[in-house]
Amino acid sequence: MTPATDQPWTLVIRPERRWLDLRLAEVWRYRDLIGLFVRRDFVAAYKQTMLGPAWYLIQPLLTSFTFLVIFGRIAQLPTEGVPQLLFYMLGTVVWSYFAASLTLTSNTFTANTGLFGKVYFPRIVVPISMVLSNLITFAFQFVLFALTAALYALGGTTLHVNAWVAVLPLLLVMLAGLGLGFGIIVSSMTTRYRDLQYLVAFGTQLLMFASPVIYPLSSVPARYRWLVAANPLTPILETFRYALLGAGSVSAAHLAYAGIVTIVVLTCGMLTFTRIERTFMDTV
Repeated sequence: MTPATDQPWTLVIRPERRWLDLRLAEVWRYRDLIGLFVRRDFVAAYKQTMLGPAWYLIQPLLTSFTFLVIFGRIAQLPTEGVPQLLFYMLGTVVWSYFAASLTLTSNTFTANTGLFGKVYFPRIVVPISMVLSNLITFAFQFVLFALTAALYALGGTTLHVNAWVAVLPLLLVMLAGLGLGFGIIVSSMTTRYRDLQYLVAFGTQLLMFASPVIYPLSSVPARYRWLVAANPLTPILETFRYALLGAGSVSAAHLAYAGIVTIVVLTCGMLTFTRIERTFMDTV
């Protein structure tokens, strides 16, 4: 049998691409593959553990109680009148989503070398699927926070939930954009400088202390407050707390600043990632 030669090509792979050729339409065509990767990442995370998916809830609980003892009871950091457990739990849940997205996407090239060398698909599909699978984890942990807050409310604690709740989806998009943008920038750079992969976890921990996760922005001395406010995660964390607990402060200007930084970081990350993926397999 002779192969048919008159059939039109369904896909043309071109190695040469311009800097601004991101091929986002191609990513949309591979949305089913993104769904498969999301399912793989979520199911495989704790597949061979005794407690399984319960770890998604155990981790924020243990972290929140640790913060409660160390920073709430021993260091006695202020929480602006909010129950300390709720203050730390909300900060932990929000921060964990960003940190996990950054950490996992920063290993995109080094962790998927074998896969990238065998089959073609838009490489950006992999980090996008990681951010989406982390979003499922965030949903479970946020439900845990909501149930804890409901118990406090039944116990007589007044929680000042307000209209800023409407912007929470936008804040999640910004968190995802920052985590994805920073992560793929680091991933692209680690193809040449492998030392960076050892600095990601350490740098993420330092960034947590530079963000109002375990303390409110109002507790930072005035001469250093501008430094913490320059962190694009600060207005996101503060708005989460203000919307759900009535603590913290909200500034439209600061949120706009965080949105601009998100767009810049994500755009730089996409451009860098697109540039590096052309020659990645030649450098491993």
